Parts: sequence; structure tokens; C-alpha cells
Amino acid sequence: MSKYLKFKTPATEQAGDLKSRYGLKNHGLVHLDRVYWNLPEPALYEEASFRQEGFMAHGGPFVVNTGKWSARAAQDKYVVKEPSTEDKIWWGEYNRPYAPENFSSLVARVQAFLQDEELFVQDCYVGADAEYRMPIRVITEFAWHSLFARNMFILPETQEEYQNHVPEFTVIAAPSFKVDPRIDGTRSETAIILSFADRLALICNSSYGGEIKKSMFTVMNFLLPLQDVLSMHCSANVGDGGDVALFFGLSGTGKTTLSADPRRRLIGDDEHGWSDEGVFNFEGGCYAKVIRLSADNEPEIYDTTRRFATLPETLVQDPPSRRLDLDDAPSTENTRAAYPLEFIPNVVPEGAVKSHPKNVILLTCDAQGVLPPIARLDPEHAVYHFISGYTSKIAGTEIGLGIEPEIAFSACFGAPFMVHHPFQYANMLRAKMEKHGANCWLVNTGWVGGGWNVGKRISIRHTRNLLNAALEGKLDGVEYRKDRLFGCEVPLSCPDVPEDVLDPSTSWGNRDEYFKKYDALAARFIDNFKLYASGCPEEVAAAGPKRLRK
Repeated sequence: MSKYLKFKTPATEQAGDLKSRYGLKNHGLVHLDRVYWNLPEPALYEEASFRQEGFMAHGGPFVVNTGKWSARAAQDKYVVKEPSTEDKIWWGEYNRPYAPENFSSLVARVQAFLQDEELFVQDCYVGADAEYRMPIRVITEFAWHSLFARNMFILPETQEEYQNHVPEFTVIAAPSFKVDPRIDGTRSETAIILSFADRLALICNSSYGGEIKKSMFTVMNFLLPLQDVLSMHCSANVGDGGDVALFFGLSGTGKTTLSADPRRRLIGDDEHGWSDEGVFNFEGGCYAKVIRLSADNEPEIYDTTRRFATLPETLVQDPPSRRLDLDDAPSTENTRAAYPLEFIPNVVPEGAVKSHPKNVILLTCDAQGVLPPIARLDPEHAVYHFISGYTSKIAGTEIGLGIEPEIAFSACFGAPFMVHHPFQYANMLRAKMEKHGANCWLVNTGWVGGGWNVGKRISIRHTRNLLNAALEGKLDGVEYRKDRLFGCEVPLSCPDVPEDVLDPSTSWGNRDEYFKKYDALAARFIDNFKLYASGCPEEVAAAGPKRLRK
């Protein structure tokens, strides 16, 4: 809204009803026009509609368009390098150092820019476990960003709790503010900068909602391992017997879809901690890809796109009926929807369980079409594959990706959000798996019968049957073969899955061509692991693949 127009908006009268005593002056935000504190969903709908930030679609979701920011600006993320972070962060491609003096100057300019503006505040928590729960504050220019934060994080329950809320970390999302590379030392006019000394994250010149979510995930990935809690980019569910399953994987691997199993209770779909007491969700919501969702294959997630409070990004509608077309992606494949976790049936309402994982699933989308659909990993192979984080990047998940999937290695299946050396997370994972007797499985949800332009995507029905067999212990007594290159164990049979599906070489027209492609992938693994070898014991590198003898 223009800072020079003075008139009432739909929620003007309720703007301060849930105001915290810890005001915005504590963040250096002064001379503001009006601040909307902790507005609930209906009021945010009204404000966002009034400001023409989006529209209500059939069934009740509020649809927004993020413009050119249709994905994370991964190359524009920085961490302030100061005494508390200098020797703890693994500096490099994803953790670019940023000078403290530049950050102080930038914060002052953002504070000045926001004077006389209307702002929205959501006071929330990250972490469902009370022992590790952190109060946070999300300050935004847009009403829909406030709804996004309300959907994604854990909310206070009483007016008194809102009034007494004091954040331990704050996010300021200012998509209208462009940084200046000449004076700010950034790569472009967009910047996502975290300062652990100031307990502040700045998001400038990006309106993509995922930046808010992932900034707080990065914060937890730094802080929790220092408390001996493993922070994880994974979904999690639990069976009736308390058997927790973790699903690691990047966007496009099926992490959200596969964990939403009606026969198991969902703990969360993306970010979790594993403490000595059990597993807990960081969030209070889900942020799922919804492009080409199927009511048959993903009924729980599909249903959320027809509900009030769901916040889909960049979806196409039929103007007269306001019905969404989930199959149409004119500008991006990364069409997502943020919705409360409670929208998924059979969810764990507390967001935490006092039991430990019995199965750890490493999901990969192999666009080369050579990996087996499932393989069992011993501890050393588990650490190697966890650090490698192999998958194929699918179009739309990051700015700059084309149509063809790209081979990618993302450490811990979430490299952009990991701030310590990958072995620190991997070693914690191995220790917890060994302590609690968890099995580890590598599950390929990619292609069979050839690469992405020749073969076909593995049937989700087969993937579900393989997962169910692993989770239910039906693969414990079957015969296995040792993979020729990677050394992992591949089952020769599985209930309700054809045997030829378990051996991808049989679905290729030319077996020699298959092993040539497989050997090339092994070479990529070996080359990639050189980036981490200096920080890992020799036995971890030794668990890597072996090349075919020429």
C-alpha cells in the first residue's frame, strides 16, 4: 500500500488486538503507518484481497502469484561471518560469508525504507518439542506472507501468550526492497542474509514464500546440532506400534507424497529434529508441490487445494468459475501450496512422538534410469549416500533450471540449508541409527527402462509396495544380491512387485548400454565425494562405488 494514502482497511479495527508487548521498536522499526499483529486467516484474506495480492479460488484457497520469484534464490543466500559463526559454519557455495559491517548498513537502510509503511506481524514458534521450541517473529510487507507464516509455523494458543511473546529470532521479509550490489557486496539485487549474532534474517527483493520457511530451517540446522539434536530435511510418519520412519529427499523425489500414508500417522512433511527423546516436527504446516496432483495417487494433498486457508502459489484458474487447473504450469513447475498440518488426515496433532525411527529412507530421483528401485544400506554406505545426497533436480525448484532434469548432489539431501560440515550431520545420523536399531534404505523414484527421455517414471504403486514391505519387515527374510558397482544389497523379490522391476538392467534394451551409463554415474559419485573427503574418515569414502574394470 502507498505510504501516503491514509484510509481504513478491512482489519484496521483489529490490527492491535493480539499485539505483543515486545514491540517493533525493538527491531529498529519506527515511524510506521500501521502494524497488523497476528491477524487470523479470515482477516488476512480480507487484507490480501483488499491489496489485490491474490484471489480466492473455488473451495476457499487464496491464490497468489510470486512473479519472477517462483523458486528459491539459492545463489543469493548469505550468512554473516562473525565470532559466533566463524569457526562453526562450513563456508562455501551455500554458506557465503557476509561482512558484519555490510549487514549493519543494510539493516539500517531496510529500517528506513519501511518507515511510514504498513506491516504485518506473526508471532510463532519453530519446534514442536517444548524443550527445543524457539519463539520467532515474521515481519512482512504483504498480507499473504503473513498468512504463509501462520500456516507454516506453530501458533500461540491464547491472547496472553501473544502479548508476552518475545522472539529469539526474527525474519523481515521486504520484497519491495532491492539491495545494491555496488555497496552491499551482493551478487544481485536479491539477498537472503542470516545473522546469528543479531538473531535476524533479511529477505530482500524476493516474494517467494519458501524463503521465509527455509531461512528458519537453516537457523535450526545451525543451532540444534550444537545441542546434540539432529536437524533433518525429511518427512516423518509413525505406525501404530510407534515405529517412526524418516523420508529424506529433495523436491521431486516424492518425500511429501510418500509420507502421507493413510495407514500411518504423519508427524510432518519436511523438517524435523531427532533428540534423545524422539522425533519432532519443526513446523505447524506443509509446503507441498501441487503441480499435476492426482486425486487418485495423492488424495490427501489434493484435497487441501480445495480448502479455506490453503495458500497456493502461481496456479492457473478458470476465471468465471475460479476453479484451479493443477495440470497447467505456464510459468513454473514449482507450484506449491502452504496449508496447516491438520489438513492432512491421520496426523500427529502434537507434532512430536516419544519414539525413535526404525527405518530411514533416502529418496532419490534417478533420471539416468540405472539405480535399483530399493536397496538396503549398511551404516557406512548409509553415511556415504547421505553425504552424497544424489538426485536429479526437477524443473522449477530453483531459479535457472531448464526442462531436462540435472544430475545433482545435495549433501544431507538439503545442502542449501546445512550450515555445518555434512559429516557432522551424517555422523549424528549413524550414531542414532545404530543406537536405536534403524534400517536404512535407498529408494529410487526416478526412471526405469532408460533415462528421462527414453524410459518412464517408476510406478508410484510399485514404490509404495516396496516401501510398505520395508516398513513392515517383509524384506527381512528375502534373498538379496550385492550391487555390482555400489555394493548395496538389492532384494531379489518383494510382495506385489514384479521381480524384473527390482533389476533395472532387465528393462533396458541393451544391457551393455545400461552398465555404461551406470558406470558413468558411479564416476560422478566418486568425483563429487572429493568435496567432502577431507572432513570424513577413510572408511566412509571407501564405501563409495567401484568403477567397472576396462
